[in-house]
Parts: sequence; structure tokens; C-alpha cells
Amino acid sequence: MSKPIMQDIASSLSVSRVSVWKALTDRPGISDALREKILNKAHEIGYVKEPDQEAKPPARTIATVVSRPASSIFWMQIIHQIAEELSTQGVNLLYTHLPPSYEEGDNLPAVLSDGSVSGIIVLNIYCEPHLKMLANLPLPKVFLDSVPSMPYNSLGGDLVLIEGRAAIRQITGNLLDNGKKHLGFVGDVNYAQTNMDRFHGFQDAYAQRGLAYEESLTLTSHLQLNKHYEQISQFLSSLKKLPDGFVCASDYIAHFIQRYFTENGIPDEQVALTGFDNNSEYVNVANRITTVDVQTKSMGERLANKIMFAVNHPNTPCEVCYVTSKVLYRG
Repeated sequence: MSKPIMQDIASSLSVSRVSVWKALTDRPGISDALREKILNKAHEIGYVKEPDQEAKPPARTIATVVSRPASSIFWMQIIHQIAEELSTQGVNLLYTHLPPSYEEGDNLPAVLSDGSVSGIIVLNIYCEPHLKMLANLPLPKVFLDSVPSMPYNSLGGDLVLIEGRAAIRQITGNLLDNGKKHLGFVGDVNYAQTNMDRFHGFQDAYAQRGLAYEESLTLTSHLQLNKHYEQISQFLSSLKKLPDGFVCASDYIAHFIQRYFTENGIPDEQVALTGFDNNSEYVNVANRITTVDVQTKSMGERLANKIMFAVNHPNTPCEVCYVTSKVLYRG
């Protein structure tokens, strides 16, 4: 016989899974009579077993839902810090993977809906169908970034965004004020809300100075997974003349442009290059280009504490939070 799940209790009593979850985790929002009914049913079907007198209460578990983190030190540093911070609070961290793109029939891992976890932290998930599935889970949630096509209030949880509009406005403005008037922007603006924010910062800098940027120098369309270099190379090769500089949505993007420059014998001093994240893993641009220093340790701690607040205060309205970072001028 399969292990009973929350849905079994909900179905047998004709109540919602949210009500079952509130009863089993001693949350407000349901009547005492319904709570007692749900707890009795949970014992009856074996979902809740009578504890041994000496048994310790089970530790809470938080799930991190991620996609492609193994390819980036940046994401692994954040996950590691989340685990460290939660461990100080006696909370376990469960690593849960989703594929980067949606296919017909995709379902979320069962562990996210069977009562095993108290809340979830969503990292680097930029697939709208997967985000919608996660948003529908009756669990406390914290998202780090999202996609521009999803309104903030549709996520059903807190949203943390790395502030980029002001930072890129500052970087672009500095280049413009130093005589580099012909600048390009490279980054898929529909991939992530933060990419869109950074592009808006690029546009702001030109608008504040009464200047117009050249759309022919920007690459903001969809960049396919594992084909970034091919698409960026094709774009750069199509330009009649290289601009004064490129403002990139990330160090990841910048390192592809630097690779193109190196392979085509273009001197570093010919075209200014900037990034975002201060990511040390891309050695051809690390510690060499102007970027924005995202503190992964602080970000991990913040996400861990936000999800625990959401778990302990389930009726608190959802929050949108921008975390600022310092611009590092180099080159």
C-alpha cells in the first residue's frame, strides 16, 4: 500500500489541501472543529503516527527548486549559503531539480506536494510554465528573480530581485560621460526580469542625456541555451563597425564577447566591455571588466531567512524586494 499523502486526507473530508496543511502544521486560518477533524483523519489513515515518548519532533525541511546550477559557481555559492543558514536554525535543505524548459506532461516532483517540505526557495527557474506550476503550490515560497511575462502578484510568494536598473544606468552613464557615445547592449531581456531591468537602465542613461541609443547595436532577443556564443558571434560579425563599448546583462554574456574579440584579434582597448554579477568563473573577464558585485553569501542568508519568516507567518502579505549591489569600475 502506498504511503498516505495530504491529498488523501483532503479528498476524504472534501476540504482543500491548504486546510489540511494548516491543520497538520498548526497554522491559523481554520476552525478548531475542522482542525480536529483533519488530525483525526490523519491518524486514522496512518498519515500521522503516534510518536514515541522519547522521539524528537521531526526537523522542518525547505526545498530549493533549481535548474542548471551545476554549470555556475554563482548559483552553487547561493545554495551553499542557504543550507548553512538554515542549518543554524535546525532546518534541513532539500535540493530539487527542474529541467530548464517545459515539455508537455511535465509535473513537479512529488516531494513538493506530499507534505515533505514546509516551504520552497525558487532559484534560476526562468521557464514560465514551471513558474506557474510552482506558484500554484499551497506552500510558502520565495523566488529569486522571475520572468517579465509574469506579474509579481501571480507568483504566490515573496520575490527577491537583484537591483540592476540603477547600477546599469550608472555604468552606461559613466561610459557616455567619458566620450563613448556609441554603445551596445547584449542580453536576452525576456529571459529574466533582472535582464529587463538592466536594459531599462541602459535606456535611462541615454534618455537622461538627451541622447538616442542605436538599436542596431543591441542584441536583446532570445538566446538559445547552449548556443549563446554562436548567436553572439553572428551578431558581432554582422555589425558594419564595432561600437565604442558593450554593456552586458551579465559577466556570462561578457565572456562570450571577450572570447569573440580574442579569436578575432580585436585589442581589449578598442571596445569597452562591462558585465554584471562579479562572477569569478569566467576567467577571460574576471577581475578585468567593470561589473556589479553581487554578494552571494548575503543573498543566500537573506533567502533562507525570508522563507523561514514566510513559513512562520503564513498570513503575511507577499513582498517584492530589490537588493542593491556596488558597481566595481575596472579597465
